[in-house]
Amino acid sequence: MDFLKVSSKSSPASVAGAIAGMVKDGVPVNLQCVGAGAVNQAIKAVAIARGFLIPTGVDISCAPTFSDIEIGGESRTAIRIAIYVHKLTPQSLSSSSPTDSRMVS
Repeated sequence: MDFLKVSSKSSPASVAGAIAGMVKDGVPVNLQCVGAGAVNQAIKAVAIARGFLIPTGVDISCAPTFSDIEIGGESRTAIRIAIYVHKLTPQSLSSSSPTDSRMVS
């Protein structure tokens, strides 16, 4: 399985464009991050990509998992983020917005 590798220096807008492009092309999207900064950039990219895709009738969500990987002969823990694609109906487009804020306390 291939991954978009996201680092702490990755541009969230660029990663979002890659996510949106892959979703539009019907290609499965998975992100791989090592470290808190990389996870931060990846999640920002998912949020931006949602903003790109919702007006086209497509929404996305994500699910994170841990994965042990090897970098330079050293074992590291990565977070892999799977992107799930949801087709929106005309009714769902008018009843919710991507900036809907629901806080759980």
